[in-house]
Amino acid sequence: MLTTVSQANAYDVAMENFDSAADVMGLDKNTREMIKWPERMLTVGVPVRMDDGNIHRFTGYRVQHSSVRGPAKGGIRYHPQVSLDEVKALATWMTWKCAVVNIPFGGAKGGITCDPKKMSQGELERMTRRYTSAILPIIGPEQDIPAPDVYTNSQTMAWIMDTYSMTKGYAIPGVVTGKPISLGGSLGRNEATGRGVFSTIECACEHLHIPLKGATVAVQGFGNAGSITAQLLFDAGAKVVAVSDSTGCVYNKNGLNIPELIHMKSLCGHVDGFPEAEPILPHELLAMPCDILVPAALENTIHADNGSAVRARIIAEAANGPLTPAADRILESKGVFIIPDILCNAGGVTVSYFEWVQDEQHLFWEARDIYKRLDHVMKTAFRDVLKIHLEHNVSMRIAANMLGIGRVAEAVQIRGIYP
Repeated sequence: MLTTVSQANAYDVAMENFDSAADVMGLDKNTREMIKWPERMLTVGVPVRMDDGNIHRFTGYRVQHSSVRGPAKGGIRYHPQVSLDEVKALATWMTWKCAVVNIPFGGAKGGITCDPKKMSQGELERMTRRYTSAILPIIGPEQDIPAPDVYTNSQTMAWIMDTYSMTKGYAIPGVVTGKPISLGGSLGRNEATGRGVFSTIECACEHLHIPLKGATVAVQGFGNAGSITAQLLFDAGAKVVAVSDSTGCVYNKNGLNIPELIHMKSLCGHVDGFPEAEPILPHELLAMPCDILVPAALENTIHADNGSAVRARIIAEAANGPLTPAADRILESKGVFIIPDILCNAGGVTVSYFEWVQDEQHLFWEARDIYKRLDHVMKTAFRDVLKIHLEHNVSMRIAANMLGIGRVAEAVQIRGIYP
């Protein structure tokens, strides 16, 4: 385990964050009733024939929180801890996240309660196709567009796209994003979340007058987002001193060689045992004095019990909901600058939007154009949130929620209620 996870319910955290921002905004009760709660929640049984011939029944979810500003958008995760409340929370955050970066999507999320590490490729394919068939009536390029998330990838999206297309009779690449390039995927999608995190860290360092070159960094979680963020920080001259994944933590006070660490993880599947580094415990990484801490694992990993130990100057939330409200209060009282998740990790959904646009236009962009567009979107959003933070004297998290909630509230007020 990366750290001791608080028992805080993710959906309760999402609702508390909403109420905090809505109270500061003075949002009226009617608007709150329209935008706070999910529009649709689907729970499905997913029976799968396993390799041994037996049938195992998994439980899957798809939650659409909002379609006020456009089609619902959100990833699908495969994890033993997936629950309806977790999926509801993630769908809610996706709504505000899309609004913060001002792309015309609402929020959705999906998942299956399973342990993909114990399943074969064939079992994963059969489970994915069965789950797709179960949620098929509520997804589509104009309705709800899934994407990869924890323990899902471009191959998972290819199976979903194929299953959906077979039922329609022709290829519909726009039903998902995060696809392989050969099926209509976008250049730059794989590194999009990490690039977005890096762009917001650049902005935060500039605002706080912290030189990025030579800044010390600790990265909790070394999956897609964490590893790419670490690589970009390494390339910019920052010193990544500690990294963790589900197998353990490694530390080097002089800085880890991130390209070599990424190469080792691609070969062995873990960071534990990396040469020229010493092992440390997960809680030691969180408590390490550093300029930048990047929590890139699961939600609620920093909470009331361990928040006071954190000694970073900047926390860049590459993961969704890594801090509980109690941890927020502790860290804000210590003067820690937090780049909230709905801003920090919005690079993934931003390039997902780019991919969807390209699929719908049947016209694809070059990688340099995608990187330039992404950097512009992320830095514009950071400046918008920072302005609210400074003008209203609220935390960056409340400021980000105020921006996202405000845009959704404006849309629902203009659209009205039908019938």
